[in-house]
Amino acid sequence: MKKKGECEQAIRHLCHEWGRGLSAAELEHPSFSAFKSWLSTRGYSHYLSFRTRTSPHFDAEMWFDQEFKQTWRN
Repeated sequence: MKKKGECEQAIRHLCHEWGRGLSAAELEHPSFSAFKSWLSTRGYSHYLSFRTRTSPHFDAEMWFDQEFKQTWRN
């Protein structure tokens, strides 16, 4: 199991890797679900396995929303 800080850094970076493959319209409302699927197909799903008080998916979605400036949706 990876450390939370290491996973946060990787997830935040991977958000932008994933985002480069999206159209402008898709970037307006990026999908965390689509991002999770992309992580899985690229072999990065291990970054969603770390200890946290909430859940790894909750934390990862929060980082995703912050990176895409979508925190208003929460």
